[in-house]
Amino acid sequence: MKILMANNYTQLYIHCVFVVKYRLALIDAVWEERLKSYITAILQNNGHTMIAINNMPDHMHMLFGLNPAQSIAQIMKSVKGNSSEWINKEKLTARKFNWQNGYGAFSYSKSQIHRVANYIDKQKEHHQKKSFLEEYKSMLDKLSIPYEDKYLFVELED
Repeated sequence: MKILMANNYTQLYIHCVFVVKYRLALIDAVWEERLKSYITAILQNNGHTMIAINNMPDHMHMLFGLNPAQSIAQIMKSVKGNSSEWINKEKLTARKFNWQNGYGAFSYSKSQIHRVANYIDKQKEHHQKKSFLEEYKSMLDKLSIPYEDKYLFVELED
């Protein structure tokens, strides 16, 4: 008698946005490719598939195929914790590096992946026209996600 095992089949695409603590512009062009490779390795080592990753000096975008064995909260804890530890160990910034608490995580269908990946790939061009905060609020508005300005990513006070 042959026993058939059930399998899980998923198609889950997640776009995450997260920022440097106080939105400081600490991600330097000199080492940003190393950071993207490091974060990609964290995802791949946990069974996820990186589709697109890009950054600005104060924030990061990544689009990946989600392995449902790990929650988005677990992924983000791993990505942010391990990458900030690596940045500090490598002494890539003059001051201690931290990611800010919180993140945005948005799901997309397969038909939207090319558009979202293209958007992430063109971050540097996009931010010549729009600030991070304008971009983030626009994403939340477009996806009908309610928010309060005071709870969005915090900037360093003078």
